[in-house]
Amino acid sequence: MAAEMSAALGPSPARRDALTRRIRLLVAATIAYNVIEAVTALAAGTLASSTALIGFGLDSVIEISSAAAVAWQFSARDHAVREAREQRALRIIAVSFFALAAYVTVDAVRALTGTGEAERSIPGIVIAALSLAVMPFLSAAQRRAGRELGSASAVADSKQTLLCTYLSAVLLLGLVLNATLGWSWADPLAALAIAAIAVKEGRDAWQGKGCCAPSTAVPSVGAEADTCGCRAGCGRHN
Repeated sequence: MAAEMSAALGPSPARRDALTRRIRLLVAATIAYNVIEAVTALAAGTLASSTALIGFGLDSVIEISSAAAVAWQFSARDHAVREAREQRALRIIAVSFFALAAYVTVDAVRALTGTGEAERSIPGIVIAALSLAVMPFLSAAQRRAGRELGSASAVADSKQTLLCTYLSAVLLLGLVLNATLGWSWADPLAALAIAAIAVKEGRDAWQGKGCCAPSTAVPSVGAEADTCGCRAGCGRHN
């Protein structure tokens, strides 16, 4: 019974401080890596006329803004201020995803209709493979800390990082097919897949989807819960 009551109250103040520091560290690492990823992908994509690589680089820029929003949010001590900041940040991120999807879709269709073909890009293959190896670990670590802390924004940002893993796999496949088999059409198809995922993530960000920590996700009797199992009003506690 004591253990259940402790779980319901959430982590102790000391544990909350430790989790907050861990999230800040993970967010800083995510920003640093995504800066490198964005610069490399955008440069390589421009040189190779690769819509998929450029789209991947632009997605990295959005991930940087998402992680920066979480860092900005966690810099506030007052919960009401954090909540207000989160709402604004989620809307900005959502619009950025929609703009990314529109740009990538137009450029991919242009490439498929013969306006331009993507060249082989070894740097693009390297950065996609590296991201495929790095991003799952950053995402999992932040998601665990965010759930234990009960931070919807930290969990949402971990999903952005996980998205990069999926995009890396799609991008790597397209680039390898183009480099080894000369299938230049694989690049714009990979870009369209990136655009579709960006639309979904943009919609989720606009709706503010995110879940509480497992310890707070069990609704009390009569409490209203959302589709994630969060109690009404707890989806934004940080």
